[in-house]
Amino acid sequence: MYEPNVVGDWQDYDEHPGLRVRVHRLEPADPPRGRDDAAEGLTYFRLRIVVENRGERPLGVHLEDGQIDVRIGPDGESAFIDWRNSQFVEGFDVYPLRRATARIYAAGPEALLGQIDVQVQLRVEEDWTGRRMWSGALGLQEGPSSSLPGPGRECLALQVSNYLRDQAEEGTA
Repeated sequence: MYEPNVVGDWQDYDEHPGLRVRVHRLEPADPPRGRDDAAEGLTYFRLRIVVENRGERPLGVHLEDGQIDVRIGPDGESAFIDWRNSQFVEGFDVYPLRRATARIYAAGPEALLGQIDVQVQLRVEEDWTGRRMWSGALGLQEGPSSSLPGPGRECLALQVSNYLRDQAEEGTA
């Protein structure tokens, strides 16, 4: 069964050896150029999406609006994404042992920010990668991906795994 990554974990792409991605730094924030009027009354947060090339050749990477989806709360409602203030990776050649980072500003009702899912679909050269998902929440501490998960990360990962397992069992019943 496919299980989502916890925010802070790296995800390798088999279709492009050496390419890996992670969603991290999910934290409360105000946008750098001011709040979008459409987000009135919502709580802003930001996250980073890092693309790293550990392969042997440069890869042209695209990570733009439409390739990132942010959902919040237990019902997976769409978060408001502030495209004006977000920074994307638009047709950048990521050389071996280099990274490129996108910074996304989003907003939602504060009560729903205890569960945030981020889905990413990269375009590498002219090929689309498979979709990958990360789950997290505002207020959880993320540790280095190589360390043991902290209690918040472990709890969230367990909740997500249990939910997916229950959904799979309901689908087969």
